[in-house]
Amino acid sequence: MVAAGLLVLSLFSLALGRPTAESRDNLHVLRSRSAAPSGFTWRQKASSETMLNLRIALVQNNATGVESALYDVSNPSSENYGHHLTKAEVEAMVAPTAESVEKVTAWLSKNNITANKISPAGDWLGINVPVSQANALLNADFSEYTVDKTNTTAVRTLAYSIPETLKDHLAFIYPTTHFIEPAQKTTPSFQIVDLPRTSQRRRSRRASVPAACDQQITPECLQALYNIPTTPASATGNSLAVSGFINEIPNQADLDEFMSVLRPDSPTGAFDTVSVDRGLTDTTQPGTVEATLDIQYTVGIATNVPTTFVSVGNRNQDGDLGGFLDIINFLLDQDAPPLVLTTSFGFNEAGFEQEPDLAVSLCTAYGQLGARGTSILFASGDGGVSGSQSSNACDGQAFVPTFPSGCPFLTSVGSTQGITETAADFSSGGFSNIFARPSYQDDAVAAYLTKLGNTNAGLFNTQGRAFPDVSAQGVNFVVDVGGQGQGVSGTSASSPTFASVVALLNDELLNAGKSPLGFLNPLLYSTGAAALNDVTTGSNPGCGTDGFPAVEGWDPVTGLGTPDFAKLLTLVTGSAASSTSNSTDASVSTVAATAAASATATTGKKHHHKNKN
Repeated sequence: MVAAGLLVLSLFSLALGRPTAESRDNLHVLRSRSAAPSGFTWRQKASSETMLNLRIALVQNNATGVESALYDVSNPSSENYGHHLTKAEVEAMVAPTAESVEKVTAWLSKNNITANKISPAGDWLGINVPVSQANALLNADFSEYTVDKTNTTAVRTLAYSIPETLKDHLAFIYPTTHFIEPAQKTTPSFQIVDLPRTSQRRRSRRASVPAACDQQITPECLQALYNIPTTPASATGNSLAVSGFINEIPNQADLDEFMSVLRPDSPTGAFDTVSVDRGLTDTTQPGTVEATLDIQYTVGIATNVPTTFVSVGNRNQDGDLGGFLDIINFLLDQDAPPLVLTTSFGFNEAGFEQEPDLAVSLCTAYGQLGARGTSILFASGDGGVSGSQSSNACDGQAFVPTFPSGCPFLTSVGSTQGITETAADFSSGGFSNIFARPSYQDDAVAAYLTKLGNTNAGLFNTQGRAFPDVSAQGVNFVVDVGGQGQGVSGTSASSPTFASVVALLNDELLNAGKSPLGFLNPLLYSTGAAALNDVTTGSNPGCGTDGFPAVEGWDPVTGLGTPDFAKLLTLVTGSAASSTSNSTDASVSTVAATAAASATATTGKKHHHKNKN
């Protein structure tokens, strides 16, 4: 009898929570899909008591203003180049209107739900509700799906609705109808090797690269190949951040040994750790390969640049996408975010294509950081044209671009190998199906497509944002894991290498009273290409094809080429803006005001699907 009474009570409560027949008539189906995509298998209806951590994206006030401002402060030909925006100026553009906030929070309150602001601009709200309440609130049907690749569980619905009155205020809710496979590390392989003792004689010319660098890469190899200085950085305010996911963590003792053996001129190395979503921060526990690689080749190359490992933990049913959202909002909330951010994790873009709103939102957030002066670099992936990891699932089908590399507001890094550099065959590259090609790369990509002719015709989107933008060595990097040498390959080696070069350039700029580089691409695709080493051989096979060939100029394997620090330093010191007038002065406020008044971006292009050609 007690059980029966509880059942009646629970049904009565559920009925109270569901929309009435009249309210259902006024619902707007915000998202729907006919079935889960391949790679997700329906298991069962989700338990009514399962808690969901839902993120609500509100419509931003002026996202195109951020895009316009980003290009304005990042274009070397602009009078506002280097005059990065303040935190407040960026937030004012992306903040939702007061009406949007009021309407959405009132709707939640009416359903006895209190939302938390989870982004500094207030464009993201977070709620924690049981499945029963989420189903009632959104007229949804949440179920459990097995992620086939990882044998993990994702709780998703095939459709959800919101009141008609909110459709112009609420952009989307995550995770609901989004079916995205977990992030992939871009470290395809490793082997056990000896830790080689480095030469005490410093080299600074490519002509004097040690012959052993053809077989394995050490800091000394990169310094010689790319003219990277060994002088310790000294600028106040410089910073470099490495993001880590999937319980990756570096070990301090491993770094100590790595530096003593391979950087005897700078035998001490240090980094800080910061936790997001309860990420691991204990650097005395055994280090993992990915985090070890990223830290040893940022600390080991960007000598004395303050470096932070941002450790992102797992978030219930969100997989790693929730972590990607949380880390970017965490960094946007900092008064002084890192000047350089490198990430060696990514996704196949295909998971975002049916519902690109989440990818666009993340991309806009990267643009916000870029407008404030952060250079964001992502490894392009390790599957050639088959995606983030090598796969034959696309054989005979269209190429698989990766995300976030397809975002036009960041710098994507591919891989090379050998002293006479050639493309690494795993280097992911191609053309986005979500983001249109930005104008800064029009000339370079058009020239490549002309050279390509009919090769791979119909397998990629010729109008999409092309990647990678640049490249660096990515094969057989020597790392120290648990006191043992390992040789690691992947674009995850290339991104921290290029990021370290940028951090050292920033050090020179800051010491000269100049602004940090910020968003790199408009510079790289204009005058910057001449300061890079063009790579013209190799390709990135996949999907049953030879992939894209590397050629003279930009190509979707090695981008514009690999760095030459000396040439880049000459370039940026001549073009960087003086930072003697800080980011709150009238000139910067003018940038923000102009962008805020702009209805469309003048140098960027809209985010939308493109038909494959």
